[in-house]
Amino acid sequence: MSSRKGQRDAARVVREQLARERRRKRTLWVSVAAVAVLVVAGLIGWSVYSGQRSDDYTAPAGSNEAGTGIVAGSGPVSVDVYEDFLCPACKQFEQTSGPTLDQLISEGKIRVVSHPVAYLNRFSSTQYSTRSSASSGCAAEAGRYREYAKALFDRQPPEGGAGLSDGELVDIAVGAGIDRDDFASCVREGTFKPWTEHVTEEASKANVTGTPTILVDGQPLADRSPEGIKAAVEAAGR
Repeated sequence: MSSRKGQRDAARVVREQLARERRRKRTLWVSVAAVAVLVVAGLIGWSVYSGQRSDDYTAPAGSNEAGTGIVAGSGPVSVDVYEDFLCPACKQFEQTSGPTLDQLISEGKIRVVSHPVAYLNRFSSTQYSTRSSASSGCAAEAGRYREYAKALFDRQPPEGGAGLSDGELVDIAVGAGIDRDDFASCVREGTFKPWTEHVTEEASKANVTGTPTILVDGQPLADRSPEGIKAAVEAAGR
């Protein structure tokens, strides 16, 4: 009797062990399946999000084919200018060498592509880099990008503050010869904020790490003085 009881107890222990093992395996596979579902969902979500970020924008009139900058001129040498309207060095470049770019454009020697990036939002309490870049898209839509950009640099606010208000951006646009109502509506609706994001992301992908960055036919320009620009354009045009 004692032997049969011992056998039954041993069998019960084995059954319990087997049951625990089955439960452990079921739990493991359920966990694996749950993780797989989350991974797939995450990949799908990221794919949708990435697609929206890259495609859900409208480039303003006068943009290049990639939608990353505003084109002025049609000369044989391409000059890319990456600028942030809150960047003091960009203001200095525009005031020192901007007239040289305008001269070379008028002479038919260069094609300038201006990329208004938003790298310096951390130095503004109102994301001024983004707001000013997006407003420059509104100016480009009105065919007055360079005039407006120059005026923005002339009125550049100090880093660390709120920057210019939307109302001040509108006033600057009017001073640059842009219709107030159309421009104000464009700024108020944030029409070109997604475009600003696109411009900034593509600049980052192109390894543009600071502003101003000037490329002449794709080559970084070290000497950004008027003389340096003219020499680089002449060399590129040979």
